[in-house]
Amino acid sequence: MRIRRFAKNCAKGCRNAQDYSGERMDLTVREVACLLGTAPETVYRWIRAGELPAHRVGDHYRLNRVELQEWAHARGVKLPPALHDPTPQTLPLLTQAVERGGVFADLRGATREEVLDDLAKRAGPALGLEPARLTGALLRREAMASTGMGDGIAIPHPRNPVVLHVSEPRVLLGYLAQPVDFDAVDGVPVRVLFVLLSPTVRIHLQLLARVAFVLHDAGLRAMLLAHAPAVEALARIRELEAGGAAAEGTRPGSPPKANRA
Repeated sequence: MRIRRFAKNCAKGCRNAQDYSGERMDLTVREVACLLGTAPETVYRWIRAGELPAHRVGDHYRLNRVELQEWAHARGVKLPPALHDPTPQTLPLLTQAVERGGVFADLRGATREEVLDDLAKRAGPALGLEPARLTGALLRREAMASTGMGDGIAIPHPRNPVVLHVSEPRVLLGYLAQPVDFDAVDGVPVRVLFVLLSPTVRIHLQLLARVAFVLHDAGLRAMLLAHAPAVEALARIRELEAGGAAAEGTRPGSPPKANRA
């Protein structure tokens, strides 16, 4: 009877996955368990051990969709496309988003606060955003958990993608003048930024999935860390986007370890 009840509840959680295509930010523990192919008790254990980001709403845990996607990317875990890519025909191209946002070389600062402030001052006016507002939105997200994803690359963004009210997806590609500690998962100082600015949660998750996909390519990572000219970096990203599907991830049976390669 207990197994039957669990199967019924899990099936209900999986049916709720059809709603992931909307703008709902938070997921329940049961929905996350279904996405990860594990039991809710396992998800609770990871949360209590501090291995999976979550927050309390009353007596229940809720998990932010964006943070779950980042957690999965850092650990090489493949999430179902329904979470971030429910409508492939509307998927924004990363190259187009970078072309709209721009490439910013020689970003100055000795801390992530200073670097993000420099980027906001240089990019904000052209995007119609007040630099202080953009910096604040990025730093509030950093205060919750680092966006340093490893290998010297970080993906800063607002915690709630819609707060900046941008009209179309933009990605700011930034090259730092010197490596800066972002408290990344692998401890490697950051040299490259992909700052995601999206009009909706759905598009944000799609862009994040695109960035995760292209960063699987060792050649692109090497180009970015060498601060390749914008035209060359964009050409390589365009090739990767046109080239095929993302690499397969892993289904966790125990808490996945962060990528450190």
